Amino acid sequence: MSPFLLRIATRKSPLALWQAEHVAQRLRDAHRDLTVELLPLSTRGDEVLDRSLAAIGGKGVFLKELEIAIAEGRADLAVHSLKDVPAQLDPQFELAAILKRADGADAFVSNDHASLDALPEGARVGTSSLRRTAQLRARRPDLEIADLRGNVGTRIAKLDRGDYAAIILAVAGLERLGLGSRVRSRLAPPEWLPAPGQAAIAVETRTGDAAVIARVKVLDDARTRRNVDAERALNAAMGGDCTMPLGAWCETLADGALHLHGLLGDARDGRLLRADARGDDPVALGSEIARQLRELGADSLLDSKV
Repeated sequence: MSPFLLRIATRKSPLALWQAEHVAQRLRDAHRDLTVELLPLSTRGDEVLDRSLAAIGGKGVFLKELEIAIAEGRADLAVHSLKDVPAQLDPQFELAAILKRADGADAFVSNDHASLDALPEGARVGTSSLRRTAQLRARRPDLEIADLRGNVGTRIAKLDRGDYAAIILAVAGLERLGLGSRVRSRLAPPEWLPAPGQAAIAVETRTGDAAVIARVKVLDDARTRRNVDAERALNAAMGGDCTMPLGAWCETLADGALHLHGLLGDARDGRLLRADARGDDPVALGSEIARQLRELGADSLLDSKV
């Protein structure tokens, strides 16, 4: 049997490389004839660190260079954190596999304080996410929220040198890097909502690339895909803007139905709009939550968003 080569485009950050190598090893384990190589690339999102993600185009700035590598034939697939993938993909690409989701909660990380509620009045908290900022302001309007960019290690280093009293990161990212001990407490759904698709790893390929998709689809987790399809459908129904302060969490109930929670926030004053519903169709469920949020005033909130 002749070897089959797969080239994976990935960002260069330690977390992105961990995720890409995790996918590579899973593929090697599944296919004995497979050779897998990584193609580490730098993206605009990695390079521009002096402005917020919202200011430079949202989370999609982490994908473009990887997609170009696939389109040009330098790579066969790309590995992403699903939360960084826009709700609407370019038609020439598809998500061929979504791996089983890890812990979807956000992490409260601090050296001196055990929880968000334990922070002293006026404490400085770091995050680059409008979604996290809105929920922080809703829960603790007294806090000073400061922008925090860079990879996980850079953000923790800024905390450790005293720039912040606490920072908010994703539990899954910390655990994947062996930093789970830095989680002081979990900010968990449904009270605190993560980004759509948070903690799931996605594999992107050229649309209809049958040979590659056939190798990759073994990694697809049907339960996770159904849940994140509902979350991403909500994002798409709200406009698919990666800079939107939108939280979403879908869980599969014992009877197989889906329960989707949605949240839209205002990062300036902490106003939160919340909705939830149950159903069997992920796309219809996402649309229903979007309808409920709009009934609560989502459009006027978005018109005046940061």
